[in-house]
Amino acid sequence: MSLKIQIDAQIKAAMLAREQARLMALRDIKKFILLEETKEGKTGELTSDEEMKLLAKAAKQRKDSADIYRQQNRPDLLDKELAELLVIEEFLPKQLSEEDLKAKIQEMIARVGASAPSDMGKVMGIASKELAGLADGKAISMMVKALLA
Repeated sequence: MSLKIQIDAQIKAAMLAREQARLMALRDIKKFILLEETKEGKTGELTSDEEMKLLAKAAKQRKDSADIYRQQNRPDLLDKELAELLVIEEFLPKQLSEEDLKAKIQEMIARVGASAPSDMGKVMGIASKELAGLADGKAISMMVKALLA
């Protein structure tokens, strides 16, 4: 079942349950999907990989906004962003734990033969592709940097 169909079903359920925060988050996801599908040069259907990238982008936007609202002491807006983030994360694959992330990156470092911080680019190129959607880019970068130091 495509993400768009899942979102439509969830929107109907949220409307019936009168869950406004969830409904707004789902409508935002649907908006992102429709914008991506109607972009110039697109066929009108998204692949599952494109859908996951879209959701990851939306989740990152919510996290960044939440950090800003936390710094500015705006709990009203912070709560809204965090609620939307929880809804988005329901559709994303489960994120890797710190231990799993460390193990995968150590395996990649061994495969590439990296040994110094100057090799970070080699490892990041592979890690960002293989771990896309499974871990945050910032977390990957920090782990690679720590392991190569």
